[in-house]
Amino acid sequence: MKKTVAFSKDATNIFFHILTNCNLKCRHCYINPEQHGEKPLPPETLEAWLEVFAKKSKEANVIFLGGEPTMHPALSLAVKKAKVLGYNSITIDTNGYLFNDILSKVTPDDVDYFSFSLDGATRQTNDMIRGKGCYDKCIAGIRKAITRGFHTSLIYTVSADNILELDLMATLLEDLRINRFFIQVIGIRGKSAKRGREGLQVSRSEWLKIIPVVAQKIARLGITVIYPKVYLSLDEPFECAGLVAENYFIFPNGRVYRCPLCEDFPLHSKIFKDNILLNTPKINEYDLFELNIPEGCVMNKIIQPDNLSYKNDGTPEYKVACCMLKEEVRG
Repeated sequence: MKKTVAFSKDATNIFFHILTNCNLKCRHCYINPEQHGEKPLPPETLEAWLEVFAKKSKEANVIFLGGEPTMHPALSLAVKKAKVLGYNSITIDTNGYLFNDILSKVTPDDVDYFSFSLDGATRQTNDMIRGKGCYDKCIAGIRKAITRGFHTSLIYTVSADNILELDLMATLLEDLRINRFFIQVIGIRGKSAKRGREGLQVSRSEWLKIIPVVAQKIARLGITVIYPKVYLSLDEPFECAGLVAENYFIFPNGRVYRCPLCEDFPLHSKIFKDNILLNTPKINEYDLFELNIPEGCVMNKIIQPDNLSYKNDGTPEYKVACCMLKEEVRG
């Protein structure tokens, strides 16, 4: 099986947001133009920044994102540059509209995976979250990509709006011949932060009851399933991907984050200046990674404290795991 993004210790992933523009207005979109920039990156900048991270590791996976990355007319050029630079794998995350005839401008030898976003097993639920007509367009895009010989994965962002349809995804994934299924937990950032937590996040009991069971069910179909554990017992060790892995989230305004939970704030640990990657002054996100707290993830404690619960004596009932270190289930 071809390689793609790896949510594990010692992995190196370059999440390259090449623009923030998108044709959709998904209810849970995490893009924040005020913090991430509004102008698409020019081709020469795409190439220069790819070169910087290619030198960091021979095992780096690059994931092109947006907004909607296929809206960028230079996406195919960036893909081919990444190929020449020797990235371990190249993935394009897309909503399925596949603009600029991207499937004709790259080949299965250039792109390891097209990763499609679908947030409902039914048209009604998905389109409520992502917009009218998205379900049919995404399904058509997946079928077209597979017909052209591309490997495909699917991303499902779980929220209170769609968790009850997760179990129904098994039949659809098998029918579409999807290779990998990524289950994501909704982050309270971007539009979700403005909408508020109430009615979005899934309870701990519901997550633990549904997610592992559905992951095993889908894996038995021969589909690799990747999902965040989210909740740890107090005796389970907590690890922060900021310390045990190399994940970089690049945005068009030059900000480079190591943790996605920080992206609504100017806490980025690195920044591009004149195509040179520099460290930002203290205090930034990296300084926070080294804090050891009984709740587990310090970023969750600061940004999403509603995920936590405490005993009468003030000690936490459980820990929250790092969102960038995930479980992988193979059939």
